[in-house]
Amino acid sequence: QVQLVESGGGLVQAGGSLRLSCVLSGRTGTNYSMGWFRQAPGKEREFVAAINWSGGIYYADSVKGRFTISRDNTKNTVYLQMNSLKTEDTAVYYCASTPRGGRMVAPASYDYWGQGTQVTVSS
Repeated sequence: QVQLVESGGGLVQAGGSLRLSCVLSGRTGTNYSMGWFRQAPGKEREFVAAINWSGGIYYADSVKGRFTISRDNTKNTVYLQMNSLKTEDTAVYYCASTPRGGRMVAPASYDYWGQGTQVTVSS
């Protein structure tokens, strides 16, 4: 059974940094893509960043230059380093996994999701 567990969320002041982690279990090999999405209250879930199994990396325009996605296949873990945080980054952040490659930016492309971790950025 595939499971994803996020951690690293919390409360931070604007301009600060956080690093989210997502540990994947139950999926064999490394041929899968990982993504980060977020959902703020009253809004739809939106794409944040993704890294596919061939190393391709994609970011939403709103986080480009501030967030960095990376993965450690030896630990089955994907990270999201978030710098220069803004109040509009406040949301529940979810990681997701898919066996598909390419530019995986749509939530429907992912088949497994974590439970989410809250990120709150105060002004």
